[in-house]
Amino acid sequence: MDECEDGTMRLDRLLVYLRFARTRSAARNLIERRALRRNRKHVRRASENVAIGDVLTLPVAGEVRVVEVLSLPERRASPALAKSHYRELDPRGEIAIAPGQTEPDGLKARQ
Repeated sequence: MDECEDGTMRLDRLLVYLRFARTRSAARNLIERRALRRNRKHVRRASENVAIGDVLTLPVAGEVRVVEVLSLPERRASPALAKSHYRELDPRGEIAIAPGQTEPDGLKARQ
């Protein structure tokens, strides 16, 4: 059975198809470093399945991105087409700390 037919896809493959990683080995490295979360839980295996509606939290180019999977791509495509398969939930980094609150070390949050 094809992965997309049952509504899930391997996480390492999805990261490549959505262009968050260049190769599956790079995606596995990201997962093995425990730098990725799926639905607020650290991902332990590259073979974990992702479904539509899952929320991924991952580091990309020095920033933390929070995205919701809207659909599962069938293959790696152009960056514009890849973006149509997910939605940014926190495009400006506002969820991490609510405006007006302070960080644990007493520093003021970014406004």
